[in-house]
Amino acid sequence: MKKIDAHLHLAQVVAGYCRRGESRAIGGGRAAWGNGEEWQLFPQNGEYGEYNFTAEMALALMDKNDVERAVLMQGSMYGFQNRYHEELLRRYPDRFCPTCTIDPYMTNALDTLEGFFDRGFRAAKWEVSSGGGLMGCHEPFDLAGPVMMPLIRVVNRHHGTVALDVGDLTMHSHQPLSLARIADENPDIKLVVCHLLAPMEGHYKELELSLRLLAKENIWFDIAALPKIVEPNGYPYPKVHEVLKLAKDILGADRLLWGTDAPFAATSDTYTHLHDYLLQGDAFTEDELRKVYYDNAKHVYFD
Repeated sequence: MKKIDAHLHLAQVVAGYCRRGESRAIGGGRAAWGNGEEWQLFPQNGEYGEYNFTAEMALALMDKNDVERAVLMQGSMYGFQNRYHEELLRRYPDRFCPTCTIDPYMTNALDTLEGFFDRGFRAAKWEVSSGGGLMGCHEPFDLAGPVMMPLIRVVNRHHGTVALDVGDLTMHSHQPLSLARIADENPDIKLVVCHLLAPMEGHYKELELSLRLLAKENIWFDIAALPKIVEPNGYPYPKVHEVLKLAKDILGADRLLWGTDAPFAATSDTYTHLHDYLLQGDAFTEDELRKVYYDNAKHVYFD
């Protein structure tokens, strides 16, 4: 079965920034924030780098697991990778869909974003979460307000894709109503909500209500990192399969995109497990798996 990893991170250089300050690689796959906090960013299994995770490393991992293509997401713990992603647009057009990103508070944000799309980007990704994204660096803001909406309109004019990581429902960044407004006011974008809104055990009723609100023709959800978010160290993740059944009942299999969120998510389990756990449950039929693994991501990011 063909697969597209709809949520993968590369880092030519680890140079992140969030509420803990800057992040830098310190060797052994580990990284440190400016406040001194250290964590394991890349798995220590020989398939990832000690100081970075490059396209060539990712392609080797993808080929080993029969993953045809990947969407390259931006992430605050890795740092903006726009320049590297632009190189990969030219070097591997049949394997990667790189995303671009920008801090909306930058003076020349609109012109810079316009330039990215003029030079060939098809998708933008913003990690806006209060935990590790823009709302950890800035005061909370309305995703459908004057900070973000002008940037969303740029992507809308280019008929591109916007991916948003809004964190979980404990965060100011978790704004289902604003996501609905973005989709309604920008009908020419494809909006992807990352991590299925980061489900929290004991709060599935809130998840259900949000998914019903966002069951729109131009909204999709990637399910990247659900094993790490919902049920760490629980392969083959029966609790995740129950969440996916709920999502499928509301959205349909056509609106869900498989992804891993490697390399960080792969510090809890192997890329192979993050890639094959869907085959170990009963959330999807074989036809639905083709959509979740491949067809939906191809339509959203590559067509």
